[in-house]
Amino acid sequence: MDPTVPHAARRYDYWLGGKDNFAADRESGDAVAAAYPAIRTTVIENRRFMQRATRHLTEQAGIRQFLDIGTGIPTSPNMHEVAQGVAPESRVVYVDNDPIVLAHARALLTSAPEGATAYVDADLRDPDRILGHPDLRATLDLTRPIALMLVAILHFLPDGDDPYGVTRRLVEALPSGSYLVISHATTDLVPRHIAATAAPSAATSMIDMAFRTRDQFASFFDGLELIPPGISPLTEWRPDDPPEQRTPTAQASMFAAVARKP
Repeated sequence: MDPTVPHAARRYDYWLGGKDNFAADRESGDAVAAAYPAIRTTVIENRRFMQRATRHLTEQAGIRQFLDIGTGIPTSPNMHEVAQGVAPESRVVYVDNDPIVLAHARALLTSAPEGATAYVDADLRDPDRILGHPDLRATLDLTRPIALMLVAILHFLPDGDDPYGVTRRLVEALPSGSYLVISHATTDLVPRHIAATAAPSAATSMIDMAFRTRDQFASFFDGLELIPPGISPLTEWRPDDPPEQRTPTAQASMFAAVARKP
């Protein structure tokens, strides 16, 4: 771990108001916020989407197994708390590659007695390591439906890292009836003058981000069945709040969708 190099999970923690970050992470976060002041609202809304999607899959789809890749530093309520709050027997595997996330995961990601949680130290770009990890195999049953959660992580994979191939490899390993959940940064939903600063600000922050269009986002779901409302702005995916209380889409410029594997 090099504290002089910013990391996405620690920068995310900074935006959420956490304390598990370094000066480089804060400098990186401020560089993005200078170009896009709504970034803190965006990360809060992204966590709310994760919670809504988890609750929906647990309550409505009967999912009891979750594979969350790109976990980030735990912030309550975590995914397993949401799932096990509905179905205590739910089983969750978290995956991340940051030592700080690992330390917190071991301390905080405690399961309900009826269910289970596990943490895998691995990188999204190595799906075979994730799928073959003994802790994953001991926690999840790959013959029963699993919700694959790729929440605010794929935009950290440029095209050269083959994000579509990585996602396809993970989905192919899951049985019929499984679900894919993705949220992803985009510039489609913000004014042009803000969109024009997105790529330069990402470069200044020293963490590359790929802002993908709606069509590019849709390609992650090829061969899957999108559930209503389909591809939506982050805040419009099955929102809990009435329309007048929702965060405007331009203040949380991300796409979100959930799809079922037939």
